[in-house]
Amino acid sequence: MPSFGRLATSYPSVVALVLLALTPFLILTTSLAPLEPVIADDLGTSVRSIGVATAMANAAYAFGSVLSVQLVTRLPPRRMLVLFAALFVLASALAAWSPAPWAFFVGHIAQGMLTGLLLIAAVPPLVLAFPPTKLPSTAVVLNLGIFGAVALGPFIGGVFADSENWRLLFWIAAGVGAGAFLFTLLTYVERPPQDPNIRVDIAALFLAAAGPGAIFFGVSQLPGRRLADPMVLVPLIVGLVLLITLLVEQYEARDPLVPVREFMHTVPIAGIVSAMSAGASAVALIVLVQEVLPKLTDDPLHTGVLLLPLFGTALLSSVLFGVLLLTRYLVLMPLGGLILLAAGGAILTGAADGGDGYVLAASALIGFGVGSSVAPALFMAGFSLRSPILPRVFSLLELLRAVGAFLVAPALAQVAVVSGSSLQDGFRLAAWIAAGVAVLGVIGAGAIIALGGRLPGIPDAQRWMAGEGTALESPSLFAVLRRRVREVAHEE
Repeated sequence: MPSFGRLATSYPSVVALVLLALTPFLILTTSLAPLEPVIADDLGTSVRSIGVATAMANAAYAFGSVLSVQLVTRLPPRRMLVLFAALFVLASALAAWSPAPWAFFVGHIAQGMLTGLLLIAAVPPLVLAFPPTKLPSTAVVLNLGIFGAVALGPFIGGVFADSENWRLLFWIAAGVGAGAFLFTLLTYVERPPQDPNIRVDIAALFLAAAGPGAIFFGVSQLPGRRLADPMVLVPLIVGLVLLITLLVEQYEARDPLVPVREFMHTVPIAGIVSAMSAGASAVALIVLVQEVLPKLTDDPLHTGVLLLPLFGTALLSSVLFGVLLLTRYLVLMPLGGLILLAAGGAILTGAADGGDGYVLAASALIGFGVGSSVAPALFMAGFSLRSPILPRVFSLLELLRAVGAFLVAPALAQVAVVSGSSLQDGFRLAAWIAAGVAVLGVIGAGAIIALGGRLPGIPDAQRWMAGEGTALESPSLFAVLRRRVREVAHEE
């Protein structure tokens, strides 16, 4: 393989690589809900089993983001990127072909894991390999690529559910993946491993696989069951214990795979709280519209059309993100996004009694809210840590964000079905809870920033990208309280 591809220094080409690599699976995460009965009928299996496959694909995505750090640190990173892209094409083709349920399960779960691998292998080079002047454009691209794809998924799912041609959707995913593979070759730059002697952290990899795996298996068992059912509750508890064990183990490790200890100050923690609560609230609200409203309207295509404003406002918020990225307002943007998400959830409660206007207005606010919160939260966390560990930073953030988003959404969908005297009452309750998650995120992240004693200033992207320090100064946790304790002690 040549040391350099023909388009190795082309910024648009690297952007195209990232978009083509990430969007296929991310679109599938929000497009498959109305297609699950169609897939189950075609493959001769149950809807529950397809639900398990989609849940485990999300778990595999979370695990892939951790596994990728191990692989691209120990092995030549660009060769790994080429391999991941090639395998994604094969996984997508296997899922699309699927002569039997096992092929769909293997193919779709592999799609999730490989997208997690691609995310960590492809995104940090896009952020760090070009001058700081490109950062605002990169922010727009990443916001659209990740959250624009999620926002477009419900409409695409409605279209393919209406035509009942689910295999075509997966063949298209394979085709887009082939485009990503082509760009991995065209933009190829031979790079040595960052640390070929890094130990293989078997404990961390096991916990990162088993924790999300158990959690997502538990939530996949929710349809038709209550939360207290052992098939749901036991895997959930075991998975959460394993995930907490991972965080503690990595905090104590001398050379951690994911840098938990380095997150232990104000801005990164506020970023994690913002990203997790925004992802959980937004995905829950989208799932409520996708999975519960069709039971009231029986028209998934119509529901998908009502969710189209998600993409339009996600585009607008991406542009705003690019404008505010290198200003002092970056840290405030996630809080504003969470407030918009809460407002969207409150408005969505009116959709239970009919009226497309409620869904249109709510989806517009949800799209703007999630686009204004999750990616800005990820960047503010990344800016407050050293740029050489950016892959590890993104790995931890995506692991936690994915668990938060895909744990809360199925739970609230089940709340809507089993709570209240009617489906309408259950839908309203679940929407209020999802809005409440966003409100708690505002309170939590805002309190953490306030306890730090001061807002970070303007990000110093030049220093950060040069590896000379952080872009944002982040006070220690509870700096205000510690200062007050010292003042009281001095007065005494």
